[in-house]
Amino acid sequence: MTNQHYDESFGRKAPENYEQFFVPAIGRPLAEDIIREAALTPGEKVLDVACGTGIVARLAAEKVTPNGTVSGLDVNPGMLAVARSIAPDDAVIDWYQASAEAMPLSDEIFDVVICQLSLQFIENKVVALQEMQRVLTPGGRILLNVPGPISELFTIMATEMEQNISTKAAGFVKQVFSLHDTGEIDQLMSNAGFEEIKIQPEIKSLKLPSPEEFLWQYVHSTPMAAVVSEADEKSQSALEYAVTKEWSKFAQNGSMTYKQRIVTVSAKKVET
Repeated sequence: MTNQHYDESFGRKAPENYEQFFVPAIGRPLAEDIIREAALTPGEKVLDVACGTGIVARLAAEKVTPNGTVSGLDVNPGMLAVARSIAPDDAVIDWYQASAEAMPLSDEIFDVVICQLSLQFIENKVVALQEMQRVLTPGGRILLNVPGPISELFTIMATEMEQNISTKAAGFVKQVFSLHDTGEIDQLMSNAGFEEIKIQPEIKSLKLPSPEEFLWQYVHSTPMAAVVSEADEKSQSALEYAVTKEWSKFAQNGSMTYKQRIVTVSAKKVET
């Protein structure tokens, strides 16, 4: 039994943990995929919606220089503080603290809008997508990705969160994978006014740290951290024991292999 849940490395806030642990394991590999799909060119203006700590924005900035610009928008001030602190000095990135459902941005100013691993968390998805469409230039394109359905690895986490911590903690895990039906996604995009909608589900293989490391890295990078920290030591230890025991089937040579269905969506704003 380890004491990962008390490790001093998790004493920082969730946004710092998110950047240190989640981004290298999951965020960056998927960001590289969506940036490749976006086929950005120098001079384009890009908006990263629900940007988190800014991995998509940073990668986009590399592609649109010289003369291009990137903006990152997120509702979480802690995420934006980290994003600002680690953005390269030569990257032209503007940061906005705002909801995706009410962007403080002018109409038709971006060539590309990207939204990574976030649409499932937005309460009014159609309104958010309409906002993304509003800020796009005529003929501009949107790209987004969402994971799901939930994989065996995260089903194990959700089950043990339910049994050892709380329904609320399990609910967060399930919500991550709650938007994945291609028909539902197509309808959302159509209702928001997009055309040439292309939906591509693909199984992505990701390499994660060891079971003990990844459990606590993931918890402390997400809103689950506050919920789990309220549980007593016995409950946290029971969670760790149960999850890591089940996750041993994914582990080899000190790391885990995680296969997840990722749905990538691209579409265009109607040219007027």
